[in-house]
Amino acid sequence: MFLKVELPWNVMIPAANMGEKGLMLKRSIMTQLLDAFTAKKATKELGYYLGVTSLNKIGQGKIREHTGEVMFPVVFTGITFKISQGEILEGVVHRVLKQGVFLKCGPVENVYIHCLKMPDYKYIPGENPIFMDEKMSRIQVETRVRFVVIGARWMEVEKEFQALASLEGDYLGPISEE
Repeated sequence: MFLKVELPWNVMIPAANMGEKGLMLKRSIMTQLLDAFTAKKATKELGYYLGVTSLNKIGQGKIREHTGEVMFPVVFTGITFKISQGEILEGVVHRVLKQGVFLKCGPVENVYIHCLKMPDYKYIPGENPIFMDEKMSRIQVETRVRFVVIGARWMEVEKEFQALASLEGDYLGPISEE
């Protein structure tokens, strides 16, 4: 699910980037904000940080004594992505195992569908293993799949989410590229 959020942030600007014109300062603040926003990656509460949509407020700068940088409190609006239980999403298979498949869904790298949650699909081993049903529908590496999220877990050390998914339900499974 995509979320539109308003966040406070502290942006550090080196004194050398201050310039006399307000435009240069605003550009420096925006550049530093984008760098910090991207480096943060994700949080348990908001999900993955995707982008800044607007800079809403720039507060009064405060000089940091030891570094000579100026800290500006800012408020901005951004877009995040958080995977939630019960949500129907699309992903791309990147790994096929005998027990199931791993998909990527946006910034989420590890969405797992166990073979028991793929009704009617049978594992077919080989150099490029696949899951296939009686109608010859295939789930293999690079297949786009529509799935429902059974549960999601936040991994604090990696700063990422993992999800367990299923193909049990209407209109779930491989998506044809027609």
